[in-house]
Amino acid sequence: MFGRAPKKSDNTRYYEILGVSKNASQDDLKKAYKKAAIKNHPDKGGDPEKFKELAQAYEVLSDPEKREIYDQYGEDALKEGMGGGGGHDPFDIFSSFFGGGSPFGSGGSSRGRRQRRGEDVVHPLKVSLEDLYLGTSKKLSLSRNVICSKCSGKGSKSGASMKCAGCQGTGMKVSIRHLGPSMIQQMQHACNECKGTGETINDRDRCPQCKGEKVVQEKKVLEVIVEKGMQNGQKITFPGEADEAPDTITGDIVFVLQQKEHPKFRRKAEDLFVEHTLSLTEALCGFQFVLTHLDGRQLLIKSNPGEIVKPDSYKAINDEGMPMYQRPFMKGKLYLHFTVEFPDFLNPDQVKALEVVLPPKQPSQLTDMELDECEETTLHDVNMDEESRRRQQQAAQEAYEEDDDMPGGAQRVQCAQQ
Repeated sequence: MFGRAPKKSDNTRYYEILGVSKNASQDDLKKAYKKAAIKNHPDKGGDPEKFKELAQAYEVLSDPEKREIYDQYGEDALKEGMGGGGGHDPFDIFSSFFGGGSPFGSGGSSRGRRQRRGEDVVHPLKVSLEDLYLGTSKKLSLSRNVICSKCSGKGSKSGASMKCAGCQGTGMKVSIRHLGPSMIQQMQHACNECKGTGETINDRDRCPQCKGEKVVQEKKVLEVIVEKGMQNGQKITFPGEADEAPDTITGDIVFVLQQKEHPKFRRKAEDLFVEHTLSLTEALCGFQFVLTHLDGRQLLIKSNPGEIVKPDSYKAINDEGMPMYQRPFMKGKLYLHFTVEFPDFLNPDQVKALEVVLPPKQPSQLTDMELDECEETTLHDVNMDEESRRRQQQAAQEAYEEDDDMPGGAQRVQCAQQ
């Protein structure tokens, strides 16, 4: 982040809130904050705003980098983001003084013991349309972090740890670089001394099982139940099965279903669609074919006697679509979309045979003399998609050539207007 150093603003209010002098030591700050925070805690009838101000003041002054910014530039510099002051939960700051507990005993606020929630772990799970139609189960082996059983997540044999001197236990460091006159750059990054944990463990006291990491890797097999009628994109959640970490509520493992494309069936909600091509003979004289369903059943599909199937028409079969989620005995429809394949050419004998059985041609409204006066034309086959693309390319080329050939086009327009 780059910025021009702000004008000096109020740099004494935080000291006044804690009731200490500007040269107070870290121990003086801790004692002052602890005494005032207990007195003003909302669970003991204190002023919530005063409690929040105390936490904000202590958060800034207990951090050497933020305190330096505050002393030099004042409160406005922190509000503009140079030091990121006031960003923590006042109850979290208060609870850090009592090991996550409360000085008020069992009757204290549960908010003083709140834990942060770990991140969820999301995995895609590819399934076939048959899996979603029939339902299935899949066993998956996953690796995750679990709390070390030997040290109970403390990271040390004695259970003791020290606040990191490099970041004052915050886990983050703020570095400031002076780039020039009245120009500074502020960067926030995880503390490299404690790897962002805010604490350090003596090398001799490290837990031999987790090496001070507090967690170890564990392999676990999860059985994912895919129920009938589930949808593409639907989530299957395993609560509390994600990576464990000390003082953290374990997140969930979430599987997101991804349906693979089927070569024959297409799904839309609870309905299934199948494309089928008929010959002209089948469309006019009747058809019959076998369709293998998603569960392996053979369905006999046939037309009614004398029925003619027109191109781009649909037929439906009730209760042969997808089962409904959590109501598997109810199913949608199976739709059949018909296209009709016409022959490319008919010989004269075939034309005569068809003219006998098909409805007669529409008679001409013109006399033979009038027909003789008409001009003959020739029909050509056309692919309209290709024709449209060709015309667009031609128009673009002509516009490009016109721009090149008429550099003074604006002047000619002016002449035409005079």
